[in-house]
Amino acid sequence: MQIVTAVRADIPAWMSLAAEVEDLFGPLVDDPGFQAALMRNIERGTAMCVRAAEGRPGSALAGGLLFSSRHPHYEITWLAVEGKSRGQGMGRLLVDSALRAFTSPPCTVDVTTFGPDHPGSGARLFYEELGFQPTGQFFEGGSRQVYRLQLPRT
Repeated sequence: MQIVTAVRADIPAWMSLAAEVEDLFGPLVDDPGFQAALMRNIERGTAMCVRAAEGRPGSALAGGLLFSSRHPHYEITWLAVEGKSRGQGMGRLLVDSALRAFTSPPCTVDVTTFGPDHPGSGARLFYEELGFQPTGQFFEGGSRQVYRLQLPRT
């Protein structure tokens, strides 16, 4: 698995990955906000992806991550892994790569993930295994919760 910075040629593959996870995230492909966020991240170099079979730009994506980089507070704004690639360490690799590439400790990294009442609540355990801790911030009636990672000075 090789993490690469996404380019414009990857946009159709991002939309295919987004379509696969809409049952968890809600509408993405036709959402102008998601489209704008994807373009903004690609342009500033904070969209990371794993191309299936380590393909060339524009080939299918096995996973993708969007990252907001504003020291000292950062945010994973979107992370998805295709169904057949889940459980293989790809999500961990994407997060670890983003933390190395975009953060400057000491800092915090937030992610809004699924709440305990959501069908995607297994993502909570994933983030906890990476060292993120739940905060008391809930959204959408409890179906979303903010998790935070504290990165100490190195």
